[in-house]
Order: sequence, then structure tokens, then C-alpha cells
Amino acid sequence: MSSEPTSPRVVSRSHELQSALKGLRRSGQTIGFVPTMGALHEGHLSLVRAARRECDTVVVSIYVNPTQFGRGEDFDRYPRNLEADMRLLSDVGVDWVFAPTDAEMYPEGFDTWVQPGRIAERWENEFRPGHFRGVATVVLKLFCMVGPDRAYFGEKDYQQLLVIRRMVEDFNLPITICACPTVREPDGLAMSSRNAYLSPEHRRQARVLSQSIFDAAERVASGERSPDNLVAAMRKIIAEASDAVIDYAAVVDPNTLEPVSAVTGPVQALLAVRIGGVRLIDNLRLTPPSG
Repeated sequence: MSSEPTSPRVVSRSHELQSALKGLRRSGQTIGFVPTMGALHEGHLSLVRAARRECDTVVVSIYVNPTQFGRGEDFDRYPRNLEADMRLLSDVGVDWVFAPTDAEMYPEGFDTWVQPGRIAERWENEFRPGHFRGVATVVLKLFCMVGPDRAYFGEKDYQQLLVIRRMVEDFNLPITICACPTVREPDGLAMSSRNAYLSPEHRRQARVLSQSIFDAAERVASGERSPDNLVAAMRKIIAEASDAVIDYAAVVDPNTLEPVSAVTGPVQALLAVRIGGVRLIDNLRLTPPSG
């Protein structure tokens, strides 16, 4: 696939994007899509690079979706800098940037929603009710507007990834969902646009998230099979950060997100922690040695 850098063309109306992509699709080009809320960092760019390697045309959306933010969350202060985002996307060879308005995404009278099922009920939903309804709805709309062959999501938002995969399967959408590994800072902190909210001290404290889940991985590799013991160890490490408040820490089935009674195969460690009021999430696959 092409890897030459391009200057992205920016559109804000879905019909403009659809018109532009129609001819490419008819000529047999594959379309890769990376949905984002902007405030781009290396994690997002890793998704774009994967799309660039695997597809002929790459589309990135930049839209801060109001319907996935709950009351009292950070919608109004969520970082927005389209100019900086465009510079980054120019460097990685994006073809099209779709930057719709709220009126384009949710026109007057909009009243149809995607309600995810059981995969969305635990964990994030308990602390952010309605979040995944907003996510699933906007992603389905973006899929309809872009019509991608392949769409790229980061494993950092693990529950979101499973919600989108379930939606694509349930609605028979002809889209391949491509999961890309979490990108981390040198000290292990998962890259997130919300990291910018952290003060220097809270940024230092935030290291406990990755420390706790990597410690859990080492424990599983050394023979620990009790999810309760793993969660207790994770909580102990997180408690070393004086300003940390745990929303949840869990060891779950990686496909259903249901808690497991024993580690008999690969499991997923899930975390949501508030550091100085900034809510961060992380996860890691824990795999016992075979044999």
C-alpha cells in the first residue's frame, strides 16, 4: 500500500466525503478509517500508520461526540486543536479528514440510538451510564458516512473495542475491525488525550496504573491463579499513589468481560482510576504459561 505522506483534504459534510470516496471505491481501492475525538497523540498515529500500511485510502474523523459524555464530565474542556492535529496527520499520510459539526451528526429531530447489550453493562457503564450508547451511535453513523473496509481501534479502550466488534457483527456490517496495541509512555502510562490534564505530581502518581497490571502479568507468569489475589495486589500498588481513587480493578474473561473464578487461560486485567480527579483507564492481557 502507499506510504507517501499526503496533505489531508478536510471536509465537514458527509455527502462531500461520500461523493469523494465513491469513485475510489468503484476503482477497487480499500478504505481504512480511524475515528478520533482529536487531541491526537502517538496512540492515534499508530492506528493511522496501521491503516496506511493496509489500505489504499485513509480517512480520519475528528469529532468530540457530546452524547458519550455524562453530566459533570469533561466535554466542555476536552482538548481541541484541529490545527495541531492536522500537522500530525500530514506527517503520517492521511488522505481525508472528516471534521463534522454537531448539526451534521445530530440534526434537529435526531431520535434514533444504538443500545449496546451485555458487553456494555459492566465496568464503564457503572460509572458512565449511557456512555456506550453514545459511542455506539456515533460510530455507527460514522461507519455509514465513511463506508470503510477496515476500521482501526486501540486496545487501550478495551471495552469499547468489544462493544464496537459486537455491533458490527450483530448488524452484519461489512467492516473489518482492526485492534492495535496500546501505546505507552516510556514509564508505562498508556497514552491518552486526558493525560494532558494531569499536574506534574499527578502525572508521576499515574504510573501506578501500568505498574499494577504489569505486576499482575508477572504474578500470573509465576503461577498465581487467583483473580482475588491479583486484584488485591493491583489495588495495593495503586494505593501507593496518595491521590488515587479506584473506580474498578478487575480480572475478567477477555471475550465477555465477566469476572473469572480462576486463571485457567488468558484473562484481561481492567482498571479505571482517578488520579487527582483525572479519570484514566488501562488494561492488559494476562496469560499463564502453556503446559
